[in-house]
Amino acid sequence: MARTPSTAQPPNPSPKGSPRFLLIAAILAGLVILGTGAFLALSLRDTPRGAAGTVLASAIGGPFQLVDQNGKTVTDSDLKGRWALIYFGYTHCPDACPTALNDISIALAELGPKRDTVRPVFITVDPERDTPESLKAYVTSFDAPILALTGTAEQVAKAAKGYRVYYAKHPEAGGDYSMDHSSVIYVMDPEGRFTASFTHESTPEQISERLKKLIG
Repeated sequence: MARTPSTAQPPNPSPKGSPRFLLIAAILAGLVILGTGAFLALSLRDTPRGAAGTVLASAIGGPFQLVDQNGKTVTDSDLKGRWALIYFGYTHCPDACPTALNDISIALAELGPKRDTVRPVFITVDPERDTPESLKAYVTSFDAPILALTGTAEQVAKAAKGYRVYYAKHPEAGGDYSMDHSSVIYVMDPEGRFTASFTHESTPEQISERLKKLIG
């Protein structure tokens, strides 16, 4: 028997700019980031060469052009030659960012003579407020020679996309805002290839021990 067409009109899909659509998009993006972070942490744990030789080595990272805390242009090529610990955050971050940078500082101190082979890099996801001057004042509070980078909104977005970083502005009362963002420390080898990662659950001791194995 032929099915009688319904005369009821289907509900209009939520427009892409609606609060409901944006909420769903944010939730999905968050789940993707959490899933990716868990996968990276589990798949690369204790492997001597990290992600070297795997598809992840070329799937994370890529070209970028930003400006450091001294106003100097820095590209991804400038990071080659040393190991790099790259973290995306912002100076107004209340907890995750200072914790991650402090953990990096402690981990580097525990590397001993190998400390100089690792460069810590902080890339802002809030270029609107994080100028070279504000970044310079911020990173001096950590006991590590952190290279802090900013740029235009487009330049930052390109760098974040290459590292699969999620971030979004979160409006707050009074016209201020905070930034939602993923919290992952990326380990890049001297050739600029992704090698390993750490999450907010990684301790400074775990970071330093892992780096010792990777550096050799």
